[in-house]
Amino acid sequence: MGTTDTTESTTPATEEVGWETKVRYFLNNDLVRSSPYWGIPFLLMGIAVYGGIGFNTAISLTDARGLQSPDYSNLDFEMYTQVFESSAFLSAAQNNLVLLVVFTTVCLLLGLFLAVLLDQGIRHENTVQTIYLLPMALSFVITAQVWLWLYNYDVGLMNIITRGIGIGPIDWIGNPSIALGSVIFALIWQFSGYTMVVYLAGLRSLPDDQFEAARVDGASTLTTYIKIIIPQLKEASVSAAVVLMVFALKAFTFLYSLTGRYRPPNGTDILATLMVRQAFKLGKWAYSAAIATYLLILALGVIAPYLYYQYRQGSL
Repeated sequence: MGTTDTTESTTPATEEVGWETKVRYFLNNDLVRSSPYWGIPFLLMGIAVYGGIGFNTAISLTDARGLQSPDYSNLDFEMYTQVFESSAFLSAAQNNLVLLVVFTTVCLLLGLFLAVLLDQGIRHENTVQTIYLLPMALSFVITAQVWLWLYNYDVGLMNIITRGIGIGPIDWIGNPSIALGSVIFALIWQFSGYTMVVYLAGLRSLPDDQFEAARVDGASTLTTYIKIIIPQLKEASVSAAVVLMVFALKAFTFLYSLTGRYRPPNGTDILATLMVRQAFKLGKWAYSAAIATYLLILALGVIAPYLYYQYRQGSL
């Protein structure tokens, strides 16, 4: 009987000590101990980002216009229907898709080509690398002003060249059929240096043994890059493509700087410019918020597959 009483009396104490140990271990965890440093910024960022997304979604479910207070008593998806049935939205979405695909594809291919050339050890390698990377350091505003001058109908360098070869002056920005192509060309000029650096870093990280083994087997330099080296740059291609597509969705600043107003040149309207114009020029806040939600879904369509890929690779 005495032994039984002793066992029963010590069991709660053991459980209590075990619980205290778990709490002490939790409090001594590096994540918890560092929370005063990252907790407040994390909270503020969460409120600013996710709070803003939630507030935008709430406005899109109303019929708010101008500076009037939104009426949250009758929420519906009417604005999403109006936006999706609008020809202006469909045209802007089409331009956005063309910009995203063409800009990203050409930047990746051009950057890869430049990286392979630099990897071969051409003369003045550092100078060439600096020349192609320098535009990346410029803001969208500066890039737009530079290309606005280059595209100038009367004195622009592009039309000086076309006159010299007998084609005549071209209205690069005013012609709706080529305006989007002109914008994409300018953006490629700015961002191809970024993809060049990404690919060059990937090439320099590969071991030289692969090149030597390919030479021993009699493979040419072109065959070595196509069949052995380039397939190993998949992660560099994916990460660079995601960054480029995000920049393509954020091209509002560039387009606004071309004209100095909310309506970009004909044929270059994208979702971002349409959204800002509807909100700040026409005062259609709910309508604009619905466009912003569609733009968010498009951005998630770019980011989510990349995050899933990183998760499958064990990088998250």
